[in-house]
Amino acid sequence: MEITKKQIGEVLEIRITGRLDAYWSDHLTNCLSDAIREGAHQISLNMSEVAYMSSAGIRVLLQFYKQLKGIQGSFVVSNPSEPVKMVLELAGFGDLLISETAPQGEPSTKPSGINQYNLDNTSFEIFDCAPNASLKCRIIGNSELLPAHSFCEEHAYTVSFPDSTFAVGLGAPGNTFEDCRGRFGEFLTVAGAAAYLPTDGTNVPDYLVSSGAFIPKLKILYCLACEGTFSKMIRFETKKETHAITLTKIVDACLKIANTEAAGIVMVAESAGLMGAALRQSPALHTSDASLFEHPGIQDWLSFTSERAYARSLTLIAGVAASTERHALTSMVRPLGKEPLPAGHFHTAVFSYRPLKKGEMDLKTTVSTLFESETLQAVLHLLNDDREIAGAGQSEFVRGACWVGPISEVITGRI
Repeated sequence: MEITKKQIGEVLEIRITGRLDAYWSDHLTNCLSDAIREGAHQISLNMSEVAYMSSAGIRVLLQFYKQLKGIQGSFVVSNPSEPVKMVLELAGFGDLLISETAPQGEPSTKPSGINQYNLDNTSFEIFDCAPNASLKCRIIGNSELLPAHSFCEEHAYTVSFPDSTFAVGLGAPGNTFEDCRGRFGEFLTVAGAAAYLPTDGTNVPDYLVSSGAFIPKLKILYCLACEGTFSKMIRFETKKETHAITLTKIVDACLKIANTEAAGIVMVAESAGLMGAALRQSPALHTSDASLFEHPGIQDWLSFTSERAYARSLTLIAGVAASTERHALTSMVRPLGKEPLPAGHFHTAVFSYRPLKKGEMDLKTTVSTLFESETLQAVLHLLNDDREIAGAGQSEFVRGACWVGPISEVITGRI
């Protein structure tokens, strides 16, 4: 089978020639998956020169029809050959999939009320959610105890995380300190869902999702928790020839667009590679007198991504950022790149890939769909690998959506 591509306005036409059987269905699946990852959300599959199609081929067509419809895109079979048309109609999918006309490729128009912002290789679309809204940020617990891994029961707090709150920190689900003592690890909570990485040796991320009266509750050692309403939702997408944008540039753009020195940010994005670290052991075990960050013991305490990992995955990221060293968040944030500012504190939950729908998105729905439909692969604290020779830099992304809220108040204490 031969596969060729042609861009016609906003529509990508993919022409296939030959037989679409079980063997070639895998090739077509890979082709369509790559096209969607590259940003194609309107696809016309020209099957005018397909001599045969099996049920495996029908399955591929239905899979991508449902996937693109779910992200407000489109998928049609254009100019089907007689054998293809007959099979689809007999199977009852003719009206659903077949379009007798070739794609016209009319350019899409940007909805009114959306502002545009461009930075180097990336375009940003700005949606106003609640223009005057802001977030209150709480610093709970004492992160300065981490290097000495000297957390005791008196340093642990039980915190509930409803839909209106997002947070990052160290914690674990459990009823008592002793129950959680050997499992404390990185976590993030967003829109009523919590993901964390236990440090009990399993290395398998776990999660809790709110349902009915159930609200995720964690025993935490420390965390940054933001509550309130986001003022803006920002879509971003890089140009194909430049491929990716760094976390620093995304955060810097969010701060400038929100016109604030500090912001809480939640992001759902397609990854081009992540740089991060995660605890290997719980900092509440008191297993050593040495500092957690000293060599060579640091390798026993922390796992690092030695190079960018989890490319072609979908990531849920939450955290805070500041553009000034004099902000109240200074003690909880670190440089995101080579420059000291902007500084931030971000955790990510990594999921199997799914394309993001176009336009404005609802955060609660987006997060719920991720946890319900995709596989949670990892939880990381994002960082910049700034080693002079072997350093791999920072996390990079292709496209995504950010929910941003200026931080109007920073206080210490429980929610």
